[in-house]
Amino acid sequence: MANDKVASFLLKPFAKACKEFDLLGEGDRVAVAVSGGKDSRTLLDLLLRYRERVPFSYEVVALHVVGTAAGLPDLTGMLAPWFEERGVAYRFVPLELPPDEPLPMSCFRCSWNRRKALFLAADGLGCNKLAFGHHADDAAVTALLNLLFAGRLETLEPKVDFFGGRITVVRPLIYIPAKELDRYARVVGFPPTPPCPHESDSRRQQVETFLRGFGHHQARIRANIWRATRQA
Repeated sequence: MANDKVASFLLKPFAKACKEFDLLGEGDRVAVAVSGGKDSRTLLDLLLRYRERVPFSYEVVALHVVGTAAGLPDLTGMLAPWFEERGVAYRFVPLELPPDEPLPMSCFRCSWNRRKALFLAADGLGCNKLAFGHHADDAAVTALLNLLFAGRLETLEPKVDFFGGRITVVRPLIYIPAKELDRYARVVGFPPTPPCPHESDSRRQQVETFLRGFGHHQARIRANIWRATRQA
């Protein structure tokens, strides 16, 4: 099948990241942050496929933060049958906001609250790993954001321990460009998800637009940015 062929292609950089940064191991219980978009859906698919190829076992639990409290669309009706089709355990996590949280939230505050919900849910389910669908393009954009607005050359780390190692964040897609994830989504037929209503106002989106302005040069530019952060 076409999706098997594309998945096999993606599993090469996926496996490279997992091996190079020691992202997965025997007995891991991995919570996967599934927003509903193509990146996180592909991440879940690849984690399930990769498990069939490695000589060790790990568990996978899909987590989706229901963001209706922040004015985001309810995707539970779409995601539940998709999770069940893949035979993966899943949990819908409500986004609980502080009483004094101003709405609409900034992208930073929204992300912070959603990550808090994911960490709490992962810990409550006994997961020692929390997987995010950040890819190579995300790493380049994050590096530019940190350089432009914080004055430091840092990017997304493939593996980061939190709470004394109780939970480790892993990013197995870190070597995969966004265009390859787009291709997988088209082949598999992932339905489009509604965009965040505040996405166009975010600094991240502005930097993405800036990079896209370089046309066919942007792939090399993004790769150079990632390389620079690893050497810094």
